[in-house]
Amino acid sequence: MHIHVELEPGDHEIAMPRRVHLEGRGIDIVETLDWWYGRDYCYIKVKSREGSVYILRLDETRAEWELTMFQRARPR
Repeated sequence: MHIHVELEPGDHEIAMPRRVHLEGRGIDIVETLDWWYGRDYCYIKVKSREGSVYILRLDETRAEWELTMFQRARPR
């Protein structure tokens, strides 16, 4: 699923996501949990304000983001 990602400038090799736009709503990112690289892509695992976890994939050759995994926050 293609998504729009707002980036937070920083000291990393790639700017980290700060907000994800998915199905007409904005999701604030509060934490980057992990990131790893492949040949032409970068995966970034992030956590939203609500506690949900997302894995985002950046296709660096096309500069396009995709949602590859979503785990809803557990109710408290």
